[in-house]
Amino acid sequence: MQIFNDISPTIQIVSLLVSFIIALVIHEFFHAFSADRLGDPTAKLMGRLTLNPIVHFDLIGTLLPLFLIITRSPFVFGWGKPVIINPHNFKNPKLDNITVSLAGPMSNFAVAVIFGLLIRFIDLPIGLQYLFASIMIINLVFMVFNLIPIPPLDGSKILSLFISDRAYLVLQQFGIFLLLIFIMFVNFMPVISRIISFFFVIITGKTLL
Repeated sequence: MQIFNDISPTIQIVSLLVSFIIALVIHEFFHAFSADRLGDPTAKLMGRLTLNPIVHFDLIGTLLPLFLIITRSPFVFGWGKPVIINPHNFKNPKLDNITVSLAGPMSNFAVAVIFGLLIRFIDLPIGLQYLFASIMIINLVFMVFNLIPIPPLDGSKILSLFISDRAYLVLQQFGIFLLLIFIMFVNFMPVISRIISFFFVIITGKTLL
């Protein structure tokens, strides 16, 4: 969408900040919501079953991406405060735990679809188009990144279906280091960009470039 080249830097930064906050809050809220629906009230009792952004902010994980957005970094990542769950409250602990983990990325995908369809079917002012496109893209980034099968990302729960509990426990212990190595040394942004471009075209009927 080449018309976005005319958007002022201020509108770009504000749109990205708003989009990041929306994506983070939706992601964490639906972790808490799905856990509560499946029988675990832990997150609800901790006050996480809310759309209040402050409740879901992690000091470092939230300030880092805000800083990267303001400085116009080409790569932005961050995280919210982890939603605590107690799998022992689930009827089917392993399956329900995976369902709760997937609720975050899938909620981001749902938000991306909603705003993508608004772009496709409604004639929006250019500023609103940019905001909606930003919301869509950031939510898609949240979805794709969180599905990477490395702890503590949500995708690691899917991996747990295919490896032993002992192997997964070892993976969890070293997960954060593996994730940092992955971020620093694996050139995964082109892959993520292709995935996002694919969904953007399919949902909006427009191209990003």
